[in-house]
Amino acid sequence: MNVVADVKARGEEAVREWALRLDGVEPARAQPSGDLPEDAVLALAGRVRRWHAAQRPADVRLEVEPGVELERRWIALDSVGIYVPRGLVSTLVMCAVPAQVAGVRRIVVCTPPAGAGLVARAAGLLGLDEVWAIGGAQAIGYLAYIARVDKIVGPGGPYVNEAKLAVARDVAIDLPAGPSEVVVVLGEGGDRRLAELELAAQAEHGHEAVCTIVETLDEAEALAPEHLVLLGDAEALAPQVRNAGAVFVGAWSPVPSGDLGTGANHVLPTGGWARSVGGLGLETFMKPITTQRLTREGLERVRPTVEALAAVEGLPAHAEAVRR
Repeated sequence: MNVVADVKARGEEAVREWALRLDGVEPARAQPSGDLPEDAVLALAGRVRRWHAAQRPADVRLEVEPGVELERRWIALDSVGIYVPRGLVSTLVMCAVPAQVAGVRRIVVCTPPAGAGLVARAAGLLGLDEVWAIGGAQAIGYLAYIARVDKIVGPGGPYVNEAKLAVARDVAIDLPAGPSEVVVVLGEGGDRRLAELELAAQAEHGHEAVCTIVETLDEAEALAPEHLVLLGDAEALAPQVRNAGAVFVGAWSPVPSGDLGTGANHVLPTGGWARSVGGLGLETFMKPITTQRLTREGLERVRPTVEALAAVEGLPAHAEAVRR
């Protein structure tokens, strides 16, 4: 049976059964444990906080014509669910800190039981207390149908990503962030030793990781990779990049510096999604609301437009509604 569909149908009992079957333990609040480098976690969190705070979108208010005023205001989501792969404390930081900066009121974390203690310790440092030792597709079902969050974010393996897509009709998701990818453009004069170091680092994410060296930017653009490393004539190439989740420019900008240190977000599009979407940012945890205000004179200005289009589209009640 499909795990997500079962959780949707039967709720907590289904989560319990699948957790026992797949993880060998019952769902439970994760208890802090393990040896955590707290200074490193806090240093990363500080950089993530500063970078994402700078991304806050501006509210816009405009009188498009006399008596017709429009406003677009950004507000934080009420609740967010975060999926953290096993033991990846840095991913918790990348997801939770921007949510806090945005002003999200409730943050629920799910992570596989193995390594959950470490994630819970890091969560405590960040001021989070709702951390569940639940992994896999059953965790996504829990966030969607039991915790009932407004949006689910965070990367995961194939089962997690399929589960995110399955719940997407009922709850928003960030993107299906799958196996890690790095493409290195060696460029003119690029150091192949550095390129090999980048590939070795990404290969640590598992056998499904995509690790490739190419000679030209066109080859890289065709792949639209999660991570794009530019060596050699890097500064000349950087402004030309259109399809990549994150770009690392030059010999002194290795991908792990972004994964674990700079504060830029490492939850990024994979599988070619970088052609149309970017990685997590502050706006991931916010939504815009449009407000419209018309005066009597403003309504008189727009009425002829409404009436003409309503007639063409066969909407007589629309035309009647603007006649006051």
